[in-house]
Amino acid sequence: MADGTATTPAHPSRIALFDAVGADPAGPVAIRMLQLTHAGEPFVRREAMDLLCSLTGERPWPEAVEAALTRLGDPDEEVRRRAAYLVGHSGQPDLVLTTLGDVTDPAVRTVLARALGPAVAPLRADRLAAVRFLANLETLRAAPPTRRPDLDAALLTDAREAALHLADIGHLWGRMLYGLGREQHIYALVTRLLAEPATRDIGAELAREACHNWRAAPVTLLPLLIRHRDQGATPCLEDALRTALISETARRTHGALIAGLPFTPSPTTHRSPFGNPPVYDSASAAALLATRPVGIVRLRHATAIFSALLDAGPLTFRQAAQLYNLTFSRPGRSQAECAPAWLRHAGFSALPRLLALMTPHLAEYTVGEFYLAGLARMGRHALPALPAVTAVIDRRTRIPVNDSTRDAEMELDERLLSAALHTRHAILTVTAPWPPPRTPPP
Repeated sequence: MADGTATTPAHPSRIALFDAVGADPAGPVAIRMLQLTHAGEPFVRREAMDLLCSLTGERPWPEAVEAALTRLGDPDEEVRRRAAYLVGHSGQPDLVLTTLGDVTDPAVRTVLARALGPAVAPLRADRLAAVRFLANLETLRAAPPTRRPDLDAALLTDAREAALHLADIGHLWGRMLYGLGREQHIYALVTRLLAEPATRDIGAELAREACHNWRAAPVTLLPLLIRHRDQGATPCLEDALRTALISETARRTHGALIAGLPFTPSPTTHRSPFGNPPVYDSASAAALLATRPVGIVRLRHATAIFSALLDAGPLTFRQAAQLYNLTFSRPGRSQAECAPAWLRHAGFSALPRLLALMTPHLAEYTVGEFYLAGLARMGRHALPALPAVTAVIDRRTRIPVNDSTRDAEMELDERLLSAALHTRHAILTVTAPWPPPRTPPP
């Protein structure tokens, strides 16, 4: 534990420790782990509590819960928080409620209350603002619309004090309002919170959460964020402003306002997802395909390769078979790239089948850009797909994405939106080359 390897994921010493405790929860290794929660050094107690949290997450270990209960009054706040987390996630809600009533430390009580989840709702009259806030938030989740004004008022009243112990209060609040679909309410709430210096950071956090969830939020909130930043910048305001500026629509709408900012927002304008492929002529394209099997299902630069061949004349039977397998074997980038080429090869009769393959994937953040680019290459021929493209554009909420940060996820949604706008323009204005089906040479 002294060298940190016991808390390093997948490290052999950590694996050995977990195996030893799992094999014998009353054995010497387990006993030593419990003893370390009383070590003299705060660092050791923190690490020991982290390990106990991980170990109890895999299987019940009553002795670890008992050890955590004894550390709720530890002199070190981080040890107290980690001990409270272990107790809170022990799967014993009655114990958590009892402990919550017994302890007085605000940090410990807040961690315990968060661990209760929906069971915290009855604690709306608790003596601690953070607990009341969590309770009102959970009550709001299932409350009928007629009760919302009273709950909204209670949340607003406790927000400033609750933020002392809820570092992510804006995220919690915003996530709840997003789940309830209360977009306009969150804008009004951000306006009110930003207006007061004491709650300005909460308002900035809530604004950032709104930008992560709703496409219209950056356009609506960017002027407010800039105005209050001019009155006094804080890290929370700066973060919210940078997030709002990810939106291309917000930058375009408020270009004059952002001109004086001391940092330059990153552009998210449309760019081809295929990059800059090598230049092929028909001979080099044919030579490359000759080295690939007929059953090929992936091919880099497929667009450039088959475009060179189709520009020069009909495909051979073997090349057509390769193109067929690339187009119809499995969904993904190769399918998206090759569908327009198959349309050129097979003619209009292939269009319904191709569009049926492509349109279900337009809103997928991993491959949506490629399918949208494929439709854009088809131009007016892809007109039957226009409703599916428009559906991507008309979403009010962000497309579900899984990436490293919330800002990165927002950027992916913005890129997909930009690609969809480009595709809609191409479908409405571009006449793509579409020769009639050709007979390959004998």
